[in-house]
Amino acid sequence: MDPLALQHYLAVGAILFVIGLIGFVTRRNLIVMFLCTELMFQGVTINLVAFGRYLNNDLGGQAFTIFVLVIAAAEASLALGLVVLLFRQKNTLDADAWRELKG
Repeated sequence: MDPLALQHYLAVGAILFVIGLIGFVTRRNLIVMFLCTELMFQGVTINLVAFGRYLNNDLGGQAFTIFVLVIAAAEASLALGLVVLLFRQKNTLDADAWRELKG
């Protein structure tokens, strides 16, 4: 892979990450916030695979990508449970409603 192709992949990954970050910071809906987190994870995984390919087919990037995807799946399942809990108690998915919950 030539350096120009690597720059294109890195640019796409960075754009995905920035879109996810902007969505996470600006939105108040919990489901949209978790989707933006997944978008940031996907931007990182594109960069990991691109660096692995650039470094003479090093499989470290792909292996770490699998690890990141497993963490993202665990985060999504935990987030879904928390969203259901919040919706049952407050009948809203607004992130500010979390401040009122006390354990």
